[in-house]
Amino acid sequence: MIHLENLTKIFHTDRGPKTAVDHVTLTIPTGGSLALLGRNGAGKSTLLQMISGAMEPTYGQILSDGTISWPVGFAGAFHPDLTGAQNARFIARVYGAETADMVDFVREFSELDDNFYLPVRNYSSGMRARLAFGVSMAVDFDTYLIDEVAAVGDASFRDKSNAVLKARLENSSAVVVSHSMGLIRQICDRGAVLENGKLTLFENIEEAIAQHEYHMGIRRYPVKRKS
Repeated sequence: MIHLENLTKIFHTDRGPKTAVDHVTLTIPTGGSLALLGRNGAGKSTLLQMISGAMEPTYGQILSDGTISWPVGFAGAFHPDLTGAQNARFIARVYGAETADMVDFVREFSELDDNFYLPVRNYSSGMRARLAFGVSMAVDFDTYLIDEVAAVGDASFRDKSNAVLKARLENSSAVVVSHSMGLIRQICDRGAVLENGKLTLFENIEEAIAQHEYHMGIRRYPVKRKS
């Protein structure tokens, strides 16, 4: 279970304060996957980073009774002077995972070949993404935070990534951000739409997608909520 209590994030810009997340209160129960939908710049990634602990909220708090991943595929935590293998070993030690198993899984999954033993600073963005997703899937979490996984790698690698992700979600929960409604429909059973800092929960994933499409101008009418 993850509980967001009055969660608020305000950024101070040259044009004044910008509220990305505005007094959000929501309980995400254990089991199932929640789609987090919203237009570009709505604050979805900001919300995920706060849930993961990578970003401090301006107000409010986040409570959980289980383990939460970092945003899956996030490569910002890698040390550029360490190799892919060394970064994998370091993360294994931080999260209490078996080091050798972590390295073996990430090396095979990422398909980086000899580049796995080169410093990460030499990696392309695609290579970093492969390493990041492999490391993310090598650690067992109660809840995975997923931000645009469908965009990782070529078609073959995306198919493999989605297959591994689905296997992980058989025993774990997830909060998923994706522009792929096909992927959302495959792995999510509920949805929440973030608009102007406010988060609206829908127990039916099709209703969530419909409301999101209304905000995007794809649909003419908003969803009628059942009383």
